[in-house]
Amino acid sequence: MQFMLLVKADKNTEAGIMPSEKLLTDMGKYNEEMVEAGVLLAAGGLHPSAKGARVRFSGEKRTVIEGPFPEPKKLIAGFWLIQVKSKEEAIEWVKRCPNPTEGRAEIEIRQVFEADDFGVEFTPELREQEKRMQAQMSAQNKPGS
Repeated sequence: MQFMLLVKADKNTEAGIMPSEKLLTDMGKYNEEMVEAGVLLAAGGLHPSAKGARVRFSGEKRTVIEGPFPEPKKLIAGFWLIQVKSKEEAIEWVKRCPNPTEGRAEIEIRQVFEADDFGVEFTPELREQEKRMQAQMSAQNKPGS
């Protein structure tokens, strides 16, 4: 099972305040633990929403909205993508995480859909397309590619 761990933003992350050397060191150790355990698939921190944009869809119309966006606590400052056996295991990994914002913080845990979750609408043709794309992405992300 894959889970996305989402670090909620706060006023400091939205202001572009960089983490301390200690927090970067602690996070590096935490990430190394996950790599060594074979659970970490991807991770990253996000620039403040002032550097971002949103695209709003309304039927065929697309509207671009430039950041910054209001309500930092509803925004994401960083993420991990992990592969574990259960939600409980994902929770245990999050509980071991250093406090990501050094103040009050929250990490949301969301399970990633798998092919079988989509039911019969995910036809054999769509499953084959998904396998081809996964293989292509894996090949593109190999060192030396």
